Amino acid sequence: GIRDASCLVGSEMCIRDRNIRKPFDRQSQTTFTENDFEEEITMNIPAELKFSKSHEWVKMDGDVAVIGISDFAQDALGDVVFINLPTEGDAVTAGESFGDVESVKAVSDIISPVSGTICAVNEALADAPETLNSDPYGAWIIKVEGIGGTEELLDAAAYEAHCAEEG
Repeated sequence: GIRDASCLVGSEMCIRDRNIRKPFDRQSQTTFTENDFEEEITMNIPAELKFSKSHEWVKMDGDVAVIGISDFAQDALGDVVFINLPTEGDAVTAGESFGDVESVKAVSDIISPVSGTICAVNEALADAPETLNSDPYGAWIIKVEGIGGTEELLDAAAYEAHCAEEG
C-alpha cells in the first residue's frame, strides 16, 4: 500500500515536472533576450574622466595624469589576482603597454592612455590587486607627468558608446 502510493505520487510528480519544464524552457528562451541582458548591465562611467578605447581612465590632477582601469575593464577581466606594476621614472607612450593585470580569466596588458614619465606608482595594488575590482575609479595605477598623446582620449559619452559597440 504505502510503497504503491509513493510510487504513484512520484510518477505524478515526474509527469508534472515534465509538463512544467517544457513551457519553462520555452519561456526562458524568449524572455532572456539581448535587450533584457543589456538592461541589467549598469556601467559606472564618471563624467569628469577621460577614457581610452583600451578601457583605461585618465583624471587630470593639475599637470599630472592619474591612470587606472575602467569599470568595464574590471568587469570583463573578472577577479583580479595580480598586477605587474611599472617603476617610477619609467617613460610611457600612449597606446603602448606599461604593465599587466592577471585575473582568474586571463592576463591583459594595461595600455597607457597618455605619453609621459611615471611620477608615482600605486604600490598598494601589489598587495591588494582586487581593489581594481571593488573600486576601479579609486584604485589608480600610475601617475604620469610631462603629458602628451592625449588626442585619442574619449569623453564619458563617447566612451559609453564605445563600450556599447564592444558589448
